[in-house]
Amino acid sequence: MLLVLEPGFGPDNENNFSGEIFREAANAKRHRPVTKRWQDVIVFILFHTLVPPSIKEVAQSAGVSTATVSRLLNNPAAVSSETAERIQQAISQLGFRPNFNGRNLRAGKSRTIGVVVPTLSNAVFAQCLQGIELAARELDYSVMFTATEYRQEEEAAAVELLLSHRVDGVILTVADASSSSTLDVLDREAIPYVLTYNQPQQGERLSVAVDNRAAAFDAVAHLIALGHRRIQMLSGYFHASDRALQRYHGYLEAMRMYSLTPMPPIEVARHTASSLSLFVEGGDLSALTDPQLRPEALFCSNDLLALAAIRDLRKLGLDVPHDISVMGFDGIALGELMSPVLSSMVQPSELIGATALRTLIAAISPGATSVPVSAILPHTLRHGASVRRRHASNQAFVASFISL
Repeated sequence: MLLVLEPGFGPDNENNFSGEIFREAANAKRHRPVTKRWQDVIVFILFHTLVPPSIKEVAQSAGVSTATVSRLLNNPAAVSSETAERIQQAISQLGFRPNFNGRNLRAGKSRTIGVVVPTLSNAVFAQCLQGIELAARELDYSVMFTATEYRQEEEAAAVELLLSHRVDGVILTVADASSSSTLDVLDREAIPYVLTYNQPQQGERLSVAVDNRAAAFDAVAHLIALGHRRIQMLSGYFHASDRALQRYHGYLEAMRMYSLTPMPPIEVARHTASSLSLFVEGGDLSALTDPQLRPEALFCSNDLLALAAIRDLRKLGLDVPHDISVMGFDGIALGELMSPVLSSMVQPSELIGATALRTLIAAISPGATSVPVSAILPHTLRHGASVRRRHASNQAFVASFISL
């Protein structure tokens, strides 16, 4: 039933049908007697404007059975073009909207994927989420997400929240994929999930990531090849991110392979930039202000920390890269807009998200032709101006390394 609101429709019109309706409705609201005639009219209008049309009404209007309407909605190819046209016309006239939620409940699927990320303040995870959403849209899935702000204790609650909305599976990044009570519960309850960025020791846990250790090794080897000897790593707390810890192991491996002494890492409270000075959080400032003590290069566990480091080094009167080189990790687009352009090890975050979504769908789809497997995606080096060559006179030393 379509109600057309013509010009003049309203309570102030003393002479028309609509004015009488509004006056009688106002009487009802004030608990005044309403005539029987107007009771019927008000109920009729409210029912047909507030209650959405049903599939049965569509069928009656189109002159077909409800089964035929249902068949069109679920499998349009199963209905003749003439019948489909009549049904679509009825749907349009009645303003009918299919109840996809009810259909999914009957099928035992919500066609919704839950996503848990550590934060959205880091563009890496926003890019990953974009990859997930675009791939989900192609496959007719919806996405519901939440963030833990790097708090490990929030992971279980975040997953529980998503499961309460009957998601079909979960894509998530956790603090430590090899020792996670949240993943243990998902495994025990046979809830499908795929990890992003994490590289769990358990091979049966599906994941999509770059090789964090190898990528960090390549980043540090690049600094070494440019003649840097004193290289220090800047990171958020390792216990909050197994990715950062794996990158630290890559740093150590590169330093030791080329007979250089690793420097103690600078760990700060947050894995993303903050208004506080990173180096005040991380320890003694004299190690940075003294040319004999400070590192020649900083390798940062992510780009936001690298950008914050450049900011804080400038506050200390140091020039990047003349006084100290800075290398990031992630390859976020913001780094290319900075001056100097940030050198970074790039991971394909949008592709990580899209691959994780397709891997999860393969895991939850009945009758899949192939068994879903974990994926290690390639990393690449972005050459920027935040890193410079040092010790150019010692060509023999530099030449002994692989140029990346």
